[in-house]
Amino acid sequence: MTREETSKYTNLLRDGKARQFVFEMDAKSVITRPSAGHRLTTHGYYPISGYAWSGHGHVRRVDISTDGGQTWRTARLTGPVHDRALTRFEADWHWNGGAANLQSRAVDETGYVQPTHAALVEARGVNSQYHYNGIQNWRVEETGEVRNA
Repeated sequence: MTREETSKYTNLLRDGKARQFVFEMDAKSVITRPSAGHRLTTHGYYPISGYAWSGHGHVRRVDISTDGGQTWRTARLTGPVHDRALTRFEADWHWNGGAANLQSRAVDETGYVQPTHAALVEARGVNSQYHYNGIQNWRVEETGEVRNA
């Protein structure tokens, strides 16, 4: 019941109750390229790549969206896929010069699908940040600038 255990391993829930001593990590993924701070310089091919992981076992699949989650396609898992370990993924993308919203979502071997921010708020409320595993959105502007959205 130390400060670090209770402050970092407790998830506050929407109804004001708390899940205490939460040590498992739910499935999560993040696109590392392109991501905030990058600038796409020409129209054309850009690989989308990143990492996924789960505290519940192997990453089974990573899906990629370039339209803010309206449509999804399966990325390639590259390198070894180990239990409870970082898993690299990659997907091909041709940037047409228009605005885009890049997202990834991990699916682990239990069938758990990485949730949207809205789904996490619905389940946990707004006070649960430490174990946040919501889908990250990178906005690609027509200028090629990539930023957190």
